[in-house]
Amino acid sequence: MDLSESLDVNVVQEIRQALLNHLVLVFRDQSLYPARLAEIGRYFGSLHINPFVSGTDGVKEVISIRSEENHEKRFTGLWHSDISWDALPSLGSMLYAVTLPDWGGDTLFSNMNLAYDTLSPGYKQLLEGLKAEHRVDRFHHSRAEFSDVSDPVMHPIVRTHPETNRKSLFVNEYFTSRLADMSEQESRPILDYLFAHSIRPDFTCRISWSLGTLVFWDNRCTQHYATNDYVGQSRLMHRVTITGDEPF
Repeated sequence: MDLSESLDVNVVQEIRQALLNHLVLVFRDQSLYPARLAEIGRYFGSLHINPFVSGTDGVKEVISIRSEENHEKRFTGLWHSDISWDALPSLGSMLYAVTLPDWGGDTLFSNMNLAYDTLSPGYKQLLEGLKAEHRVDRFHHSRAEFSDVSDPVMHPIVRTHPETNRKSLFVNEYFTSRLADMSEQESRPILDYLFAHSIRPDFTCRISWSLGTLVFWDNRCTQHYATNDYVGQSRLMHRVTITGDEPF
């Protein structure tokens, strides 16, 4: 499939159904500039504009993820679902490889449908109806840069996918700080267990990048982890994020 060409409605529907079936899609050997990446994202919904990262080549919806930014604070080292800190978390993200290191830089994904399905009946009952706080500044010592948009939001710990009706866990170690009506310390035993359970190896896949690869994943029922094992090398990715709806 050549994503640089216009996609008709049947192809878009085929991709959407494949995403619902498989959660993570990989398109190899693509040639995409930022404006076209944004066009592809819009086939699936409106695009999120990141308030903390500038756009790329005049396209405000496309952010550049660079290795020198990753190393310190933004995009590696913690499992997460993109934009879970927003009142309308992301439907999905598209990440396109522009520059890659000679080795390393893989991305791992974990299936949150399986993470929920494999909980015991008692634990599922414990989580039913509980909500958790998500905040964008959880791992940032200086919260001043997030002052305009850093109000935390509450989302269900178990969410129902709006298209498949499958239940999944919806907490992640990067943005989920505590359970509703509990302190962080009181919440820690439950959240730590869910964080560890969610990333069991048998729930995961690992994507090795090649130049021109586009990966499209469903943030409503996956988490991902960007490895940071290419210190001293350059890595540049372009990303668009598709706005979702309020979890229920």
